[in-house]
Parts: sequence; structure tokens; C-alpha cells
Amino acid sequence: MKKLKVAVLDDYQNVAHHFANWETLSENIELKVFNEYIGDNTNLSENLFDFDVLCLMRERTPLSGTLINKLPNLKLVVTSGMWNASIDSDTLKKKNIIYCGTETKIHSTAELAWALIMIGWRGLQVEIQNMKEGNWQTTIGRGLKGNTLGIFGLGKQGLQVASYAKAFGMKVIAWSHNLKQEDCEKVGVEYVTSSDLFQISDILTIHTRLSDRTLGYIDKNKLNLMKKGSVIVNTSRGPIIKELDLIKALNNNVISCAALDVYDNEPLPRDHILRKTKNLILTPHIGYVSKEAYEKFFNGYLKTIEAFINKNPINQIL
Repeated sequence: MKKLKVAVLDDYQNVAHHFANWETLSENIELKVFNEYIGDNTNLSENLFDFDVLCLMRERTPLSGTLINKLPNLKLVVTSGMWNASIDSDTLKKKNIIYCGTETKIHSTAELAWALIMIGWRGLQVEIQNMKEGNWQTTIGRGLKGNTLGIFGLGKQGLQVASYAKAFGMKVIAWSHNLKQEDCEKVGVEYVTSSDLFQISDILTIHTRLSDRTLGYIDKNKLNLMKKGSVIVNTSRGPIIKELDLIKALNNNVISCAALDVYDNEPLPRDHILRKTKNLILTPHIGYVSKEAYEKFFNGYLKTIEAFINKNPINQIL
């Protein structure tokens, strides 16, 4: 049998072989791991033209319909997790390309969100840099207890963050387009309106999906509703916040701080204006980047390819 040509994309940390034993499939596949982001559709189609199988990390390289139509050998697509908004699943279905996912671990994103909340609210980034530069105390931190955490989206991630906030003695409020008051009452969170979410929150954390309704939802008007001393944290999807509106709000002290793990363009360009924006904490989309999640992802790729070879696909999304 001809070997399947398999590509693993966007393995930024070069750990594909660390988390999965690809040798178990060496008689059936030819593997190529891409450690760098390839780029636009032209480069992608040239680099991926020969491959039968693509293993994608969610929210890294998108798989558009245009790109899929330029890959004549493609038979199987595997994404980390069981949902990937950047894959054109309709085109995969039309072309009878099997589309599967992997198991995942969700706790690490909520934990990162909480770390960013603490760093942003307490002003730790400044003091950490002070110590590296030989300086001493220059800021006065703030405690979390008694302040209000607003959660935009009370799904699995939002509920985890709500539990952390309660442990720190915070008041927790929430709103999203689909959220109902009875949902909040069941978990001891106060349901508020959209306007109140922005007006009341001392810290606002985003845990909703990117959709037509949430795209650019947080704009200058929403940011202007927030308290001057407030902090906003986004570990969900970059385009939920209008990027330029956030930059202006930070530079003009409309809010005191923001912390972002997600961006409109990823990887974030080296010379991007966000890297020079004041009162802004940046991390490189590492919410799901954890040992536990990667074990599920890379072993999931392996198991899915093996099942495909055995003509018994698993974890199909379509």
C-alpha cells in the first residue's frame, strides 16, 4: 500500500515527536512536521499540495475552501479539539474529505485567564520589570476581594473563572447573547444586561465564541462604558474586540489595563502596534498550550490517522 503523506502544521515548539510516537505508523505514513507558520494560501497550496492528511492546531493556520480546492490529494483533515471555526467544513463535505477531531483539555485556558487577571489588576508586570532593571517599588497594587468580575460568556471556561473569582471573594456577574437569568441563578452568578456588564465590571473577562454577533462587539462605545480603573482580559478570540478601539482606549487611559492572548492576526507580526501600546499585557495565544492538552492533541492525531488507515474513522466532525 502506498504510504499516506501526512503534514503536521504549526508545531511551534517542535514537540510533535515528544507527545506522540509516530514510529508506530512508520510503515504506513510519510510524516512532515512544519514548525513555522507557512503563511498565505499561495505558500500553503505549494507546500501542502502533495499531502493526503493535514493535522491542524485549532486557530493557527486556517483551512479555507479556496485552499482545500487547491489540494487534490487531500483525504483526511484532523483538528485539535472537536471544533475549529477556521476550517471550511462545508467544502470538506462537498469533496468527501473526512474531517475529524481529537480529545482535549479545557482547564488551561481558564487558568491563563485568571493569571492575566491577577497580573493586570495587581500591576505585577511593572514590578517584575522593575526588579530586572534594578529598581524597587513604583506602583500600588489592588486586591481582588470585594471587586466585581464580569464574564462575557458563561460556558465551560467562564464557569471555571467564576469559581476562581468566588474563591478570591469577588462578586461575579455575567452576560452573553444566549445567556439566561436562570442559567446564572443555578451557578450563583448575577445575570446583568450588556450595558451593565461593561459599566459595573472592575475586571471584564471574555469567554464567548467568535460569531457574527460577537465580531467587533466590544468597540469604543462599550469601552467608554467601563470604569477608568478597569481591566479587560481576552483569552477567547481577538476579533471580538475592535483592535484599534482598544489601542486608543489604552493610550488615552479610558481603562487602566488590558491583557490579550488572542489577536486579529496570528502569529502577531513583530512590528505590530499592539507590542508598543501602553498598559497592555501580551501572551502568544498559549491558553490551550499545556502539557495535558498537547498529549491529547498529538496522540489524537495519531489515533485518528490509524483509524483512517483501518477504514474505521473516529471522532468525525462531519
